[in-house]
Amino acid sequence: MIRCLMPGVQTQSARKVEVARHAGFCFGVKRAIRMVEGALAAGAGPVTSLGPVIHNPQVVRSLEEKGLRRASSLDEITDGVVVVRSHGAPPHVHTELQERGLAVVDATCPFVKKMHRQARRLFKKGYRVVIVGDRNHSEITSLTEDPAFACLVAAGPGDLDGVKISGRVGLAAQTTQTQENFQAVADRLLPEVLELRIFNTICDSTTTRQTEARELALRSEVMVVIGGRNSANTRRLAEICRETGTHTIWVETAEELSPELIGSALRIGLTAGASTPQWIITDVIRRLQSLPPEGTDAGTPLPHREESHTTGGSTEHVRRN
Repeated sequence: MIRCLMPGVQTQSARKVEVARHAGFCFGVKRAIRMVEGALAAGAGPVTSLGPVIHNPQVVRSLEEKGLRRASSLDEITDGVVVVRSHGAPPHVHTELQERGLAVVDATCPFVKKMHRQARRLFKKGYRVVIVGDRNHSEITSLTEDPAFACLVAAGPGDLDGVKISGRVGLAAQTTQTQENFQAVADRLLPEVLELRIFNTICDSTTTRQTEARELALRSEVMVVIGGRNSANTRRLAEICRETGTHTIWVETAEELSPELIGSALRIGLTAGASTPQWIITDVIRRLQSLPPEGTDAGTPLPHREESHTTGGSTEHVRRN
């Protein structure tokens, strides 16, 4: 018998598929899609996004089929409505859009905006700003490409080795970071500085999803994580699941699943990144149901695994030495 812990999905099979309660779209993604669809429906000229609106290629493709255009730079946009994607854009981009008289739909996630605002506030108050995150992620480049702002981006405590940091330091995090990694960077900084001011800017939704993913992985034989390859929060979910020792499979769509990947597992956990739509989750569940449990010999070992971390909230702490 298969039991899917998600409303509206009940099946019969030898397998049990348990779906994390908060798999799929988060508030910020729903908001961004709603804003794009509203701009398209308004019919006020072409609607163009600066880069992908969210980090899910299937959803982006669906929006483009409805009429959304995509540009990699402002030079490609001459008229119509411009959508600032959910990960934000540097202030000079907003200024140029305003100067050119282009209509703007700012779909920046409110939690991303909060992180940007806290980091800039720390910088203006004279703190040396350290941000825990991926320096190549658009949420971070929206800050680092601002010539009026400066910060050090650290993927983890190891990035601080050999870097001289002292005095007053302000710490914030990319919204999809794990609490453990954020704490590790804070612990690394604390003995070195006179004052460490911390803004925990990890999104609450991220915290919830990461906690659920870890708990679900611990009671599953195989964990399936669904999301775009360019999605930072999906990557962290996969890392967290692998950290538990449970064989973890990261897919974008159902077509990537095969009997060989699932093996003889009967207890399968499933979660999805914050940009993954419900229809892809449903397709993956149906695909799992259709794969025979005997896909590999019961004695065949599952493929190997990897590494990872956990979660957070959003409070401010001040520590002084």
